[in-house]
Amino acid sequence: MRSQIVMALAILASDPGSAQVPTASPASYGPPIALDDALVLVERGRKLAERCGLSMAFAVAEPSGELVAFVRMDDIPYASTRLAQQKAPTSARFRMTTAQFEERVQTGRVVLMSSDEVVAIVGGVPIVQDGRVMGAIGVSGGSAVQDAAIAAAAIAPEENGTGREGASTDPCADRLAG
Repeated sequence: MRSQIVMALAILASDPGSAQVPTASPASYGPPIALDDALVLVERGRKLAERCGLSMAFAVAEPSGELVAFVRMDDIPYASTRLAQQKAPTSARFRMTTAQFEERVQTGRVVLMSSDEVVAIVGGVPIVQDGRVMGAIGVSGGSAVQDAAIAAAAIAPEENGTGREGASTDPCADRLAG
């Protein structure tokens, strides 16, 4: 088990956006995420961060990009508050992960940075139900790998503890490798 977690960490470390799935944009927007559902995701993320010894900020936005829920843990970097609140709307409005934007910018598509609607920093992941985007979660406060892993784990089904496509989303995996 430990070797699987360490291997997953190695994969994430080589590509911080790999924990952020889906890679293809869903076909359409769905109904906005309900407040109670958004609060569940934020609390799940907060508990994961706490378990890993991290202080983070969590934002959930509906498909229009409007904020539905936000939680800031104590002692986070001040910039993380705003970054989480920017990652969620970017991911929701464009129906893609912020890791995909970061990858595009890193490969030369810098024109994306001319829009104030885009934050090309790993940690924003769409919340998809039945192939439709209900919103997105934005996580900030850790490394790119940690932000991506916590975001993916927060929206992953609780029953198996893994993200989509079976990828490990244990946000504490990097602590095992050290």
